[in-house]
Amino acid sequence: MGHPAKDKSTIASAGLLISMAIALVTVYLVFARAAAPQAGAGEGKAPAYLSPIAMVADSAGKTIYIAEATAGQVAVFDVATRKVTANIAIDRPVTGVVISTDEKKLYVTAGAAKGRLCIVDIKSKKVLARIPVGHTPMSPVVNRNGDTVYVCNRFDNTVGAVDIVAGKLVNTIRVPRQPVSVDIAKDDSVLLVASHLPAGPTNVDYVAAEVTIIPTTAGQDISSIKLPNGSTGLRSVRISPDGKYAVVTHTLGRYYLPTTQLERGWMNTNAITLIDVAKRTTINTFLLDEVDRGAANPWAVAWSSDSKTLCVTHAGTNEISVINFPDMVAKHAKTVAEKKDKNVQNDLSFMDKLRRRVQLVGSGHRSMVIIGTRAYVGEYFTDSINVLDITDPESAARSVTLGPRLEMTGARRGEMLFNDAERMCFQMWQSCATCHPDGRTDGLNWDMRSDGMGNPRSTKSMLWSHKTPPMMIDGFRTNAMIAILGRIRFLQFTVRPPKDAADIHAYLKSIKPIPSPRLVNGKLSQSALRGRKLFETAGCAS
Repeated sequence: MGHPAKDKSTIASAGLLISMAIALVTVYLVFARAAAPQAGAGEGKAPAYLSPIAMVADSAGKTIYIAEATAGQVAVFDVATRKVTANIAIDRPVTGVVISTDEKKLYVTAGAAKGRLCIVDIKSKKVLARIPVGHTPMSPVVNRNGDTVYVCNRFDNTVGAVDIVAGKLVNTIRVPRQPVSVDIAKDDSVLLVASHLPAGPTNVDYVAAEVTIIPTTAGQDISSIKLPNGSTGLRSVRISPDGKYAVVTHTLGRYYLPTTQLERGWMNTNAITLIDVAKRTTINTFLLDEVDRGAANPWAVAWSSDSKTLCVTHAGTNEISVINFPDMVAKHAKTVAEKKDKNVQNDLSFMDKLRRRVQLVGSGHRSMVIIGTRAYVGEYFTDSINVLDITDPESAARSVTLGPRLEMTGARRGEMLFNDAERMCFQMWQSCATCHPDGRTDGLNWDMRSDGMGNPRSTKSMLWSHKTPPMMIDGFRTNAMIAILGRIRFLQFTVRPPKDAADIHAYLKSIKPIPSPRLVNGKLSQSALRGRKLFETAGCAS
């Protein structure tokens, strides 16, 4: 895409200034919401949803520990009986869990602005310590010695190292925008960190999120792996058990094209990028969609113990891809040899005969572990776990509830639909959350049809959108509800019952802000005060 015209660059720059100013004051959390009470839930009390968001299995494959975000607890799931045997209260939103090397403790990330790494004794199921880390910590991993736990501090844009023996955070490493997943090499040599969104300006020719490589030995340089242009919405990075490869899930936005259709991935495709861990370079990016069937919002990654089967969940289409990894690598090598071209990132047929797409039962597949030949997949919106034999093509997925089945409020159902491409989008290419992950922004500029072609603009956060009519950059929509109806029709290219839009509106209204990580003791820093003065004198507020 060429550079925008000068007047459009000015508009984009002004929009960027406005976004920066807002970011100085508030940033909202994925899990912070105030859902309307359901019947029987108590006056003004939100339903006790569980929302499994992460999981880890013990080495014997007998127990799975499930981080339940909105319940603020870790469920202990017995694999043999497929029942929850206990719940460990953490008392704040839970975002991740990992087991210690001696398998006597759990390390649980929890909280928002004042995030904690909680140390849990597995036998007593008691929280032994709560170590302050950063803003919205997640994705904990532990080194081989068991003395250090690394966490992503999402809104601080850092990775923290926690000394377990000393019981404190001993180091933070700055990384690009919103780190959400980290994994550690088999030999402990490096960390691979997936940043959720692109950093830097959006009105340029190349915009993509990154994977940061952090050596664990002092004195070595930190490096980064750039993903293809338009890569955003990174969710998970996982290294294969043999230590040779890593896979990161993401969407691939074709933001340089006008949003006139969805066919053949015209707007968004869904991908994994394969990384050579030893060489610290990408091998290639592979699309998970098919020619006429999208695979929206790839999220969790898991490997079989022999590194031969790679599984990826699709949170937007409620599926899992079961990939024959050796055959994928072999086909790629043959493609490169024959075509002398490593660029397969636009090939919607590459995965033919290499993987199975299996429909799952629940909704919101955001976490996964593989034990033997079975994949266990956490279903965020239906408070359940799906069990699937990945070696048997005839095996049907089965869903097991993790607690009482609660009726969804309008806001909860709206959040589910906001993340759903299976029902809400033509050919399942994208969900609302593809461009507005967690109700926020994808970090890209899009050329929308409503105000004519050739003037791309940044994706808007949905926080408080119902309080700021009219909607769209030119006020084209009267209010947020009308905008939602329009976007279902003209960006999802489908027709849905009015209740769907009403429930999505209820969800967006429920999103709440939390204190920005840029505040100092709850107040604007000196830099922010200068920024506010510039913002006001430049007339940005108008």
